[in-house]
Amino acid sequence: MNASLEFHCGICIFEADAKITAEALPKADTDGGFNEIEGRQSAPCSMALPPPDPQFVLRGTGAAVHALHFSCGGQEPDVPVLFSGSENGFIHVWNLETHRADTALDGHGRKSVYRMETMGSRNRLLSQGRDQRICLWDLAEGRTSVTDSVFTENVGFCRCSLLEVAEGRWLMATAARALEEVQVLELPSKTSVCTLKPEVGAKLGMPMCLKLWQLNCGSQPLLLAGYEDGSVVLWNLSMGKALSQLVCHQEPVMSLDFDSEKAKGISGSSEKVLSIWSLNEQQNLQVYKTHKLVNAGISDITIRPDKKILATAGWDHRIRIFGWRKLKPLAVLDYHTATIHCVRFSDHKNPSGRLLAAGSKDHRISIWSIYTQT
Repeated sequence: MNASLEFHCGICIFEADAKITAEALPKADTDGGFNEIEGRQSAPCSMALPPPDPQFVLRGTGAAVHALHFSCGGQEPDVPVLFSGSENGFIHVWNLETHRADTALDGHGRKSVYRMETMGSRNRLLSQGRDQRICLWDLAEGRTSVTDSVFTENVGFCRCSLLEVAEGRWLMATAARALEEVQVLELPSKTSVCTLKPEVGAKLGMPMCLKLWQLNCGSQPLLLAGYEDGSVVLWNLSMGKALSQLVCHQEPVMSLDFDSEKAKGISGSSEKVLSIWSLNEQQNLQVYKTHKLVNAGISDITIRPDKKILATAGWDHRIRIFGWRKLKPLAVLDYHTATIHCVRFSDHKNPSGRLLAAGSKDHRISIWSIYTQT
């Protein structure tokens, strides 16, 4: 299998072609790097170890894959599943034991599906499509029906964000009809909570990515939004005002994720740079560090739930794995033949069962088992 390995010499990164074979990734050391391989001679530059092949690959979506969501934390006899949303409007429910799709849902008028998340259980699914609709699904007892929907009137690609604030009560942030605005609704009532409008003259452009979060249960929900002008903005929902703004990129922010425990986040754009930023006690955003990439373009970023590693989806067809503590490059997973649109980690309760999924323009979903013992 042809692949590209990355060599890391100080801060300089470059690529070289190589042949690799499937090999289990070793356990990461405390700094997020690899342990030494016994018997392998050290090189002047430390070389990333050959990554493995995917554990398995899911085929049959019939179109580019734009969204993924795992549901693996249920009780027996629940079978771990993966939801995938495709450009042709279908949502497939993949059985991760048989590696086959059990169900195909069609609720977005054959328009691309680019966001999905379960709400409380795998039987309640939210999906967002290019038909400007956010659908709520009832999947209990074999049902495949849309029970409610929200018409967003937004024509962009900004994925909505969900946050459970109480049992059975959710907040949903989504790009609004007006160019620069974000609307926050309560679900399932669909009651409007607030509309977040930048100050006159701010010129942020369209919201590109959203992340609702709260420090702990019962604390004030906040929103991080990445904008077309390259800014990340922290919003207070109860006040309906921006608390802090930080220009992280020279191009639109394509994706972001945030670790509320460390008060640290990461964002990517069409540039060759990952931006890592932090939030101080005064709720001011500040640049923590940046990391230069080999190739430009990040479609998606996700931090694993245990906050040990993160994954990026690259326009260069590659998945990159980093240690979250120091953003140390760990692996380059080179399987896909086209842009990777989305990456997601599973919610397995047992760490040894953790999986990473990547969805691509090449119609395939690769499933990886990496760093399961860290």
